[in-house]
Amino acid sequence: MLEFNNVGFSYSGDEILRSVSFGIMHGEFVFLIGKSGSGKSTLLQMIYFNLLPHSGEIDFDVYSTLSIKSSSLPFLRRKIGIIFQDFKLIEDRTIYENLAFVLETVNTPGKIIKKKITNVLGEVGLSHKMKSYPRELSGGEKQRIAIARAIINEPLLVLADEPTGNLDPETSMEILELLKKINNRGTAVLVATHNYDLLKKSTACVLQLENGLLKAVRNSV
Repeated sequence: MLEFNNVGFSYSGDEILRSVSFGIMHGEFVFLIGKSGSGKSTLLQMIYFNLLPHSGEIDFDVYSTLSIKSSSLPFLRRKIGIIFQDFKLIEDRTIYENLAFVLETVNTPGKIIKKKITNVLGEVGLSHKMKSYPRELSGGEKQRIAIARAIINEPLLVLADEPTGNLDPETSMEILELLKKINNRGTAVLVATHNYDLLKKSTACVLQLENGLLKAVRNSV
């Protein structure tokens, strides 16, 4: 489903990624670990083709960085759900309106919008927060809504960029369990994190970035 082939990327003369190669299969759960500045965020942006490699090739589903046209980018990105550390919710819209906005941008009919939102809020355990505003939610609840937004269009792959970075340990584990639940239904999940405690609760594959190099590919313990 996703493959990096000898991918390199530089910024202002500095090598951010060097000869990075790995693949993620349909339905796989993968951790991407590394210190700040190791290239994790750059790698994630390259998965949804927000950044293109300076060398090598990235393939996602039927798309390749060597041949994709700008007109195809929206279609590629509909297949990827993204969860940010800082949630990125629209503060002056209700939770329902935040989720509806995602569906409206792809011209989803109104009746289907309501059904999808009801279903996805039930999945993350926040059906009772539909009419609330982001400012009325806890950090953990905001991240659950961010997860709901990421999966509402039923993507092939969910990217989570430091999804527990602003959360306490107990809430972090709850978010991890929710991501596992999403993965168990067949959605591939890639979690970028420097919270190594999350790995102790999982047998998922682990990719390690260090100074732009993929240093290890192993199973967590």
